[in-house]
Amino acid sequence: MKTLALVMIVKNEERCLEKCLYQAKKLVDKIYITDTGSTDRTKEIAASYGAIISDYAWTQDFAAARNFSLDQSDCDWNLVLDADEYLVKGRRKDLRHFLENMEQVGMFERKDFYLEKTLDSKEQMAFSYTQVVRLLPRGVRFTGRIHEQENSSLPARPVPLVFEHDGYLQEGKGERNLPILLAELEEDLQNPYFLYKTATALRGLKRCEEACDYFSKFYQLAPIAAPYRPDGIFQYMYTLLELQDYDTALHIAGQEELRLAAYADYHFTCGILYMRAAQADTAKYIAYFPLIEQAFQQCLKIGEISSHEGVYGCGSFRAAYNLGVWYEVTGDLQKALQYYKQAARHSYPPALERLSALR
Repeated sequence: MKTLALVMIVKNEERCLEKCLYQAKKLVDKIYITDTGSTDRTKEIAASYGAIISDYAWTQDFAAARNFSLDQSDCDWNLVLDADEYLVKGRRKDLRHFLENMEQVGMFERKDFYLEKTLDSKEQMAFSYTQVVRLLPRGVRFTGRIHEQENSSLPARPVPLVFEHDGYLQEGKGERNLPILLAELEEDLQNPYFLYKTATALRGLKRCEEACDYFSKFYQLAPIAAPYRPDGIFQYMYTLLELQDYDTALHIAGQEELRLAAYADYHFTCGILYMRAAQADTAKYIAYFPLIEQAFQQCLKIGEISSHEGVYGCGSFRAAYNLGVWYEVTGDLQKALQYYKQAARHSYPPALERLSALR
């Protein structure tokens, strides 16, 4: 029977480490934790779960730290996690067949939580799904100082594990990541992936004008088939919305219509764009009024497609809610109630609030 280790790098993770280890321990035979300079109870918590603890002097290089931690493991397989990732679905016996084939790497589904602004500028919890490759056979290592990726030509196959991730709700990551991203770009100014990640980090820090400079370069250079390209485009458009640069956002929407037509997130982003532009200057953008309804209806027609790794709800309750807003604003209360109720079936708070107010 193949052995499986949990391998982690940590620093000051007392907020979340115990929850992570409590959930993940059922999957693994051993736990290896590399500490990069904690000053809180992180090591104490790790020791309480029987972890084999090592120390590593931080060098602003995530791949180097992860590879050091992987060097400590003597198991056949390594499950690489961050302390803010928590197992919510999956058992060791579900992995038994997968672990017998060492000529592959495993990717699991991760549910990422974050805060977003609604149309009325309130903050609410949202989440998106992504697929991450983190189940590695012995010998596979990482490359990249940040947003590191496995350095392997082995095929990536899904495993029946689901994790939740709340790291994007914590402050400080943008400030930590940005210098490392900029260092990567100094070595490769034309790297579209790091342009995308740098722009995203700047957007998270509310430095939208700077973010758009990097998004613009990313947009020019990213290969059409790059898996990160759709998300980069959606984030670029939202950043332009925050700057009220509707013309540039509309230009991008038009250029991407054919390439991204299968994505509910594309039509959702366009619906928000058309709505915001029409609110800002009705006379100038009057032609986009009928497209608002069409965009959100197309979201519902496409539905939720997990392989698109988009924001959850763009193909269901979020689109339904925005249709409710549209019909309420245009005076069709019967249709507004219909779509608010559709969104409310998912317990979507804004829809529940509007139903309560209308009743």
